[in-house]
Amino acid sequence: MNGVHDMGGMDGFGKVEPEPNEPMFHAPWEGRVMAMVRAMGAQGAFNIDASRFARESLPPEVYLSSSYYKKWFLALERHLDALGMAGRDEVDAAHALHAGAPLKRGKFTVKDVERIMVRGSFGRDAKAPAIFKIGDKVRAKNINPLTHTRLPRYVRGHSGIVERINGCHVFPDTAAHDKGENPQWLYTVVFDARDLWGDDADPTLKVSIDAFEPYLERA
Repeated sequence: MNGVHDMGGMDGFGKVEPEPNEPMFHAPWEGRVMAMVRAMGAQGAFNIDASRFARESLPPEVYLSSSYYKKWFLALERHLDALGMAGRDEVDAAHALHAGAPLKRGKFTVKDVERIMVRGSFGRDAKAPAIFKIGDKVRAKNINPLTHTRLPRYVRGHSGIVERINGCHVFPDTAAHDKGENPQWLYTVVFDARDLWGDDADPTLKVSIDAFEPYLERA
């Protein structure tokens, strides 16, 4: 989707300023939010792509004014309400008011934590040979879906070169919306900065992205 989250290559936001010695969490609540999101994902309530789409769908003024983990928290609230696991009234009350939807995989215990925190593999067996090969010139399709996509807006309509084939993986565009894994080949494509941003761009700069096969066409 063309949301405010897709900020790559946009003017007006300044450069990225890394925080020196940045801690894992800035406050205890951030760690709890991460734990809740991971636990609900491990329960099968939603997958990583649906979780990303929920954050992308936050109103622009909320997204831009929220910290990283506040975005996670607000998206989790939306998810749990939509799934019938925690209503808006319960969020406002800060405690359970009625029985929620049953958990798919039962209750987790301390011994489950390590397993839950290990991200699963998204690699899948290919159903067809890869269309493109290393060295092929390809163009990122000029798509503007209302739904989730991992194709950055700034490369759409631009041409690059396939520099790596990364195997076949779950396709986020369908997985985010409960439409199946639909495995697709994943390529690393390199773009010249001047092709993306014009002659004023740094001539020595190249940008590589990982792009799924449905995002690409021959240039």
